[in-house]
Amino acid sequence: MSFTKRAVLKLSCAALVALSPLPALAQDWEPRRPIDFVIMAGPGGGADQIARFIQSVAERYDLTSRPLVPNNQGGGSGAEALLHLNNASDPDHTILVTLNSFFTTPLRQANLGIDIQTFTPVAMMGVDPFVLWVHRDSGITNFDQWLETVRGMNGDYVMGGTGSGQEDSIVIAFLSNAYDLDITYIPYDGGGAVARDLAGQQIMATVNNPAEAKGFYEAGDVVPLLAFSDERLPAFPDIPTIRELGHDFSYANQRAVVGAPGMSDEAAAYYQTVFTQVYESAEWQGYLESESLSPLWMSPEEQRAYWDTQVANHRELLASLGQ
Repeated sequence: MSFTKRAVLKLSCAALVALSPLPALAQDWEPRRPIDFVIMAGPGGGADQIARFIQSVAERYDLTSRPLVPNNQGGGSGAEALLHLNNASDPDHTILVTLNSFFTTPLRQANLGIDIQTFTPVAMMGVDPFVLWVHRDSGITNFDQWLETVRGMNGDYVMGGTGSGQEDSIVIAFLSNAYDLDITYIPYDGGGAVARDLAGQQIMATVNNPAEAKGFYEAGDVVPLLAFSDERLPAFPDIPTIRELGHDFSYANQRAVVGAPGMSDEAAAYYQTVFTQVYESAEWQGYLESESLSPLWMSPEEQRAYWDTQVANHRELLASLGQ
């Protein structure tokens, strides 16, 4: 589950050097109708922000012959989005912005009948770290104070996060197990609502991605305490990592685009070309830096191998955390 910045950059650079021109088939097919751009979370979260940013880049450079139409499907810890894509009546016009529930939800909800290897690789856009946040009015300014506060509340400390048995709850479960904490967890459909409720003091802490909390951080409403990354984040150089505290753990959210099962080779090549152009744009590279994401480009074949690795890793992680 570990993502070192060095390894991420090495993978990214190697993949970019090896990137060969995509098949000419991409030039023979174009969308005939608006593209259903499905998002595995509710409005305002990291996946939603990324989808709408990608949409703006595609529009700015006229990269698609038909518009990308964002479609939030955040229910059931991503199950709603996965089923929507899996059952798409028009696979060539249906794509999905994913997060790690792409791996965890099929594991936890086997009755869905989702096999992610039937989906179509399009683009791996980067990985997004997690940060522990509290409200400024809590008076908590460091992780030790946070631990003391949580332990003193005997189960009444309330945290919120996206879904159950997916990214946020995995990180919070790790904290609970590592430090023997009793935390009440409230699941939400998306990180945007989580960040808003922390700013409004409806919950006491979150593990939002930096982009989700950025506006509230800049407004001075929330305080970062700990990063779940291998190295300190450039945006928060004074915030320690969980590894610095002696734990062999880091966790990042994949930010990727996949196509529906049954998508034609021609349509897949078209979208791979489009998202290669988005990835290589100055706007996306700037977004990676400003929102504290790490680059992680992959070819379609590398993406499928990555899916297999992440499914195995998450199966083990969920079991170890009792999720």
